[in-house]
Amino acid sequence: MALKATIYKADLQVADMDRHYYADHALTLACHPAQEGIALTKGLFDVDEPDIWVKDLTGAIKLWIDIGQPDESRVRKACGRADQVVVVCHASSCPVWWKQNAGKLARLKNLTVLRLPPEVSQALGGLTERTMQLQCLVQDGAVSLSSAAATIAVELETLQAAA
Repeated sequence: MALKATIYKADLQVADMDRHYYADHALTLACHPAQEGIALTKGLFDVDEPDIWVKDLTGAIKLWIDIGQPDESRVRKACGRADQVVVVCHASSCPVWWKQNAGKLARLKNLTVLRLPPEVSQALGGLTERTMQLQCLVQDGAVSLSSAAATIAVELETLQAAA
């Protein structure tokens, strides 16, 4: 018997002053239960698809975003399929992953690798509620995410920038 996902609702207000994008988004998010021995099916995970992507009207992949520490072959494949690839690494083991892969990934000119410090990731997790009202402000390259409880500066370290 499958365990049920926990459903979260988020009202997200985005004010991106750098790109002049202002919008409200009503999001429904599913957090699937994880426990030792769980197997993700193709319905939840597909190695041929990123965590997030942007496609144009022809179906071409403009932007491929992976969250975590994908293996080098997956990143190479993504760089061959998409105009731009971004990997956002957020775990405390990110420096070890980057040390193992930096040399192999350096030649991929359409790849950007960012590191979200674990303490920021944990602070963001602290904003999580079953029903959330969040505000995201982007100004002069700085990002902050706020709720009624706290405001968190989201600072990403660039490990590799696309050419």
